[in-house]
Amino acid sequence: MATLEIHDLHVTVETGDSATGAREILKGVDLTVKQGETHAIMGPNGSGKSTLAYSLAGHPKYTITGGTVTLDGEDVLEMSVDERARAGLFLAMQYPVEVPGVSVSNFLRTSATAIRGEAPKLRTWVKEVKAAMEQLSMDTSFAERNVNEGFSGGEKKRHEILQLELLKPKIAILDETDSGLDVDALRVVSEGVNRVREGGEVGTLLITHYTRILRYIKPDFVHVFANGRIAESGGAELADQLEAEGYDKYVKGGATA
Repeated sequence: MATLEIHDLHVTVETGDSATGAREILKGVDLTVKQGETHAIMGPNGSGKSTLAYSLAGHPKYTITGGTVTLDGEDVLEMSVDERARAGLFLAMQYPVEVPGVSVSNFLRTSATAIRGEAPKLRTWVKEVKAAMEQLSMDTSFAERNVNEGFSGGEKKRHEILQLELLKPKIAILDETDSGLDVDALRVVSEGVNRVREGGEVGTLLITHYTRILRYIKPDFVHVFANGRIAESGGAELADQLEAEGYDKYVKGGATA
């Protein structure tokens, strides 16, 4: 069973201010995500949720100053970004970037080749991509467009979930996938995530501010992020409590990170 284990993770980021230097964002995060589980990370702006996502993916902006991260016992922090992806970590970004000059079809097949260790047979691959796009209500002409170039916010998010469905990682980190989506796009994207979850082979780390996506994607565990740490953990009922009461009790007495 694939397992992502995060222990006492501390992360800093450069502020660009010579007087203050690096600022500590994560202040000792402990979390274990197993294959088939869905964990929702919730918390106010600036609490460290996205920092966790990008630190796990290996973004150079963030510096790990303490703690460990392992995937199936292998040291994730010693891996390069591409090695993390090949090991089974997947990040759906809050703000997907445009990649001019690279078509969606080439991007997806190159990614699948890197993950699988060999190029998928073209005829089978084309059918696989077409079926996945249809399930996400994406026009198949998107396959010939440049990655995210000119895409709407909803189209970018569907493309992220298209990658998730085709690449089938061990651990999927979804950073505010619901942001900027209208009701219809939210439903389609959530259905895509649920199709992946139903296979029972992917552990999901779902980062969100709001409970609306949790009406479609039912988490096994909910964790409240505040001041760079997990302040409380519970079941799906914790999300309902947060919707009713907000985050005030978790951030009072100290500024969020």
